[in-house]
Amino acid sequence: MGPIATHMPTPEPNNNRPAGLHGSVGTAVFILALPILGEEVLNSLVGVFDVYLAGRLGVAATSAVGLAAYVAWLVSMLFMLVGTGTTALVARHTGARDEKQANHFANQSAALAVGMGIGAFVLICTIAPFLASWQEMTGETYTTVVRYLRLEATGYLFTSLTLVGAAALRGVGDMKTPLKILGIVNVINIIISSLLVFGPGPVPSLGIDGIVIGTVTGRAIGGAMMLVVLCRGRSGIKLHLSMLKPVTSAIKRIMRIGVPAAADGIIMWSGHFLFLKLIANLGEKSMSEVFFATHIVGIRIEAFTYLPAVAWSIATATVVGQSLGAGDPRRALRAGHAAVMQCGILAIGLTAFYYFGADFIYQTMHSDPRVREIGPPALRLAAFFQIFLTTSIIYIGALRGAGDTRYPLLMTLFAMVFVRLPLGYYFGIVLDGGLVGAWIGMCGDMFVRGILATIRFSRGKWVTTRI
Repeated sequence: MGPIATHMPTPEPNNNRPAGLHGSVGTAVFILALPILGEEVLNSLVGVFDVYLAGRLGVAATSAVGLAAYVAWLVSMLFMLVGTGTTALVARHTGARDEKQANHFANQSAALAVGMGIGAFVLICTIAPFLASWQEMTGETYTTVVRYLRLEATGYLFTSLTLVGAAALRGVGDMKTPLKILGIVNVINIIISSLLVFGPGPVPSLGIDGIVIGTVTGRAIGGAMMLVVLCRGRSGIKLHLSMLKPVTSAIKRIMRIGVPAAADGIIMWSGHFLFLKLIANLGEKSMSEVFFATHIVGIRIEAFTYLPAVAWSIATATVVGQSLGAGDPRRALRAGHAAVMQCGILAIGLTAFYYFGADFIYQTMHSDPRVREIGPPALRLAAFFQIFLTTSIIYIGALRGAGDTRYPLLMTLFAMVFVRLPLGYYFGIVLDGGLVGAWIGMCGDMFVRGILATIRFSRGKWVTTRI
């Protein structure tokens, strides 16, 4: 690692150091990750709660909520086109003590976010029928899913600004403001969705529409709150009309980092969507919706691993970006390893929870006895691969914080095309292994990406990435 440091600027002594450069690297990662962890846990609880509400309404409602979650994931991947570049550039310039440039890229990103929100709304409204048909949905389920997706799409007009604004704030090390905003969004979501599903007293019971109305209302309020925060100026990030006018050079730098990250996300989403189609074709035709609903419940529960790993990956991206900007590549390298160790402890605990609590989880989450029977064996299998899942997510987040987004793209493409889909098809459909067979492919994907991400990060070549 010695020669690598010669490519970096010499850090200047300054007591007012960015958050990612304070104290030991493990402490910095941990402190930055905690607010994001709170945010991600709330997100996970809302997702689980939506599935719980849908489970009370039947298989069609569960399918609608589940497919909408995958669509929301696709949209977040598109927003990553801006968000990943924003965090990397803002963090790098913050570490180099160039606050003016950091704010410049934050403003450019906010302008791009508004356009992407409008584009996402139009896209999802247009392709909603295709998405439902592709997943073999018919009759009541098809109608419910299409209406749900189109209603939820209105929320993307606000989510784009919320997520990109959060990416800019995290680049300067402000993790608490996004937590507060998204925490309020989730609380509003839970309250309104619950009231409109169950309809206590004079409140009307709207069924599945009540869930999506709660979601959209929360997102709209979140977008408005983020706009207020950015207009007032928080942690050095402030919107200025003069800075919102698109600058070609700035957009190119954001895109150079963001395009591979977004392509990575879209490839992963496409693979997951194809995997959903595989799930929908398991067993007899009469069981397709049951397998689909069972898969959705399991994936929602597994989010208790995925989302904390995302929290540590975001914190790591901030520390890595700021460390490289400050000319300290060794600290950037240590940050990734420290994050994997910290989140790995949580993954071990969740492994035990998924394995021993599988029956309890499905008994609680769904009323259909077929879902309760099919789900636990698959969840127990997935339990043993949680450490690989957390490792891949965190190291990939660290690489993105450095601006190294091309290798994760290739890694995702390989794991999805040559591992998840072929293994899932072979064990799930050819050998008629049901959900457990299909999840063999999913677990193989997690294992391969965990190994490849570890190799890439540990070699350290990414510290010389120019952004």
